[in-house]
Amino acid sequence: MTVSFKRKIVLAAATATLSGWVATAQAATEIQWWHAMGGDLGKRVEEIAAGFNHSQSKYVIKPVYKGNYTETMTAGVAAFRAGKPPHILQVFEVGTASMMAAKGAVYPVYKLMKDEHVPFNENRYISAVTGYYTTTDGKMLSMPFNSSTPVLFWNKDAFAKAGLTRAPKTWEEMGEYSKKLISSGAAQCGFTVGWQSWVMLENFSAWHNLPFATKSDGFGGLDTKLTFNGPLQVKTIQQLADWQKDGVFRYGGRRSDANPLFAQGKCAMLLNSSASYGGLKKSAKFDFGTDQLPYWSDVKGAPQNSIIGGASLWVLKGNAKKDYKGVAEFLNYLSDPFVQMFWHENTGYVPITKAAYQLTKDTGYYNTFKGRDVAIEQMNGKKPTANSKGLRLGNFVQTRDIINEELEAVWSGKKTAKQALDEAVKRGDVLLRKFEKANK
Repeated sequence: MTVSFKRKIVLAAATATLSGWVATAQAATEIQWWHAMGGDLGKRVEEIAAGFNHSQSKYVIKPVYKGNYTETMTAGVAAFRAGKPPHILQVFEVGTASMMAAKGAVYPVYKLMKDEHVPFNENRYISAVTGYYTTTDGKMLSMPFNSSTPVLFWNKDAFAKAGLTRAPKTWEEMGEYSKKLISSGAAQCGFTVGWQSWVMLENFSAWHNLPFATKSDGFGGLDTKLTFNGPLQVKTIQQLADWQKDGVFRYGGRRSDANPLFAQGKCAMLLNSSASYGGLKKSAKFDFGTDQLPYWSDVKGAPQNSIIGGASLWVLKGNAKKDYKGVAEFLNYLSDPFVQMFWHENTGYVPITKAAYQLTKDTGYYNTFKGRDVAIEQMNGKKPTANSKGLRLGNFVQTRDIINEELEAVWSGKKTAKQALDEAVKRGDVLLRKFEKANK
């Protein structure tokens, strides 16, 4: 089957009419998929579900938007406790440890596929993505879905005005280039950062092969302790605080609130999720590039590899046994290279399988859209280590809130980087002990 022909099938299925879908649903088993993808992403989710429904007649996937990540996870947990769980629940990556600890609620993907005799080869998935969602011996617990990693966006027009021809590769160049951009009048500030805990501590640590926590960042047991207050993390956060004084760095907010500073041309660079690409493409009125995260040049072996954000799909127990064949078939459909390529090209999230990445390359997509492969190249530049496989920490949603509070104390001048990171580690460890006690 040629690429163009199969692509047409996927797209045709994705645009199947709702009326036809409903007609099929009347004779098929309904599979509930609760998710947190609103707006354009929600439309893509609907298209993928329509594609699956169009491909066979036994099952109908019904996507249901349940709000943001936290709201969706809360709704899923409440539904399970009420005895009416959805078959599939989208959970963001920081909820992984909590889902693993939910004994009796989760149907591990590797076991589901084996029980339902659906072809499943865990080696086909990209290890940098699946590492988050597998056991220590490589068995996949949930299906990766929307995975991204932070990258560097840079304003090509502003760089040209400042006499710069490429993106900075190191943190030393981040400072040097930013000062040139400001002094030339090309931008008001050098760079800004979205999702500061994820980008500047979680991924920064992985990128420099430093532990964020003990026990292989939590993969080795519940008795883990946070370690992101090491000398290099403290040095970097303090450097950003110092740079803030002369405009090299500007804080934009806890989530993706920093994106407008870049899109409006105020800051010439942005460190944020690769999934920001689609939104920036619509809002920025200038040409911009995508490149890898900066690293400190004096750190031996750097850069290592970045880690992911996003979410995966967890299968919940509690539905009729006959339904799970349909769940397994749908997860297999999601892994199809053409479906993954469709999702990747239309959202900015990375493909989850090696075949989908290769297929996207073979179609010439990356030649047309330069830089769209930076995220996946950055995740796969080196084989993940114990410090760069991902994080598996209990109560991590709350820990991120603590980190945000402490970092904001640095940006406001109330604390030094050392004081803030020490306090964040101390407060986060209290949450880890609570999680350990509750899940022993």
